[in-house]
Amino acid sequence: MKFKKLPFTDIQVSEICLGTMTFGKQNTESEGHQQLDYAVSRGINFIDTAELYPVPAEAETYGETERIIGTWIKKNNNRSSIILASKIAGPGAYTKHIRTTGFSKSALKEAVNDSLKRLQTDYIDLYQLHWPERFTNTFGTRGYKHISKEKWEDNFSEILFNLNELIKEGKIRHIGLSNENPWGVMRFLEESKQSLPRMITIQNSYSLLNRQFEVGNAEISMREKIGLLAYSPLACGVLTGKYIEGKDAANSRLNLFKRFVRYSSDQSTLATKKYLALANELGISLTHMALAFVNQQTFVTSNIIGATNMNQLKENIDSIDIELNPNTVNAINEIHEEIPDPST
Repeated sequence: MKFKKLPFTDIQVSEICLGTMTFGKQNTESEGHQQLDYAVSRGINFIDTAELYPVPAEAETYGETERIIGTWIKKNNNRSSIILASKIAGPGAYTKHIRTTGFSKSALKEAVNDSLKRLQTDYIDLYQLHWPERFTNTFGTRGYKHISKEKWEDNFSEILFNLNELIKEGKIRHIGLSNENPWGVMRFLEESKQSLPRMITIQNSYSLLNRQFEVGNAEISMREKIGLLAYSPLACGVLTGKYIEGKDAANSRLNLFKRFVRYSSDQSTLATKKYLALANELGISLTHMALAFVNQQTFVTSNIIGATNMNQLKENIDSIDIELNPNTVNAINEIHEEIPDPST
């Protein structure tokens, strides 16, 4: 396994991070434990979760993923050897069953304390805001549309102040963003100059089908040293090629949850076919090519993989040993130039 430091810390995290949002929905508790055991055996020390998980978010399964991770930590007594990241859910119709108070002081305190209980730990290494409170383009929305009568008021400083209180209490160690845009990143970084904690990571979607992070956030990532934790590097499994080749199972994510259409456009399918043809020409799996491309980006701190079975997990982790040569990267970029960011 390869490792990088979380920016502005001495914490070494594996360049492959285990995503867990299937635990408690697509995967049982025992399957989740099996994945965690195997990941650790392969050198992974970085685990990402969220209070919202599993996905799709439902009141009946709220917090179940964290609970499963918590029972695994208790069983193995290995908290000190793993780096644990979690998130507070942002506002929205699909999170009303969690709370409706956004990132207020009471919401942050409640979310952190409840996560600590479920995870059976007394601290979280990296605590992230799952998506912005304000109205902006996230989760597949390409362009920003301003709402002049929006009720949200600038509260970046207040959020950092309240997160700092939790840091002082020892409940969280460092903080990060997720599904954030350049303006939000820079506002948080600007406010942190007032003796407030600094956001050190940003967890956004990044894959062969969605390279929009490169447009504005990548420069911020490099110049301001805020590392990308890339999620959906396989675009919900689309970039394995299984849907094109007819190898998808009935319990594959896009078959189970029809509303997940972020990577299902005609242009996404066309681009995927071209990437699959390139991978076949190179004699490697599309999975390995897609993950290796993400692994090699200088602005990526860790690549968050997810799997529903052990074969998928092994193949995903094996991507850390794949190095794409300049000719392959050029060929990938040519496809990207032809069909840029078919997903968002």
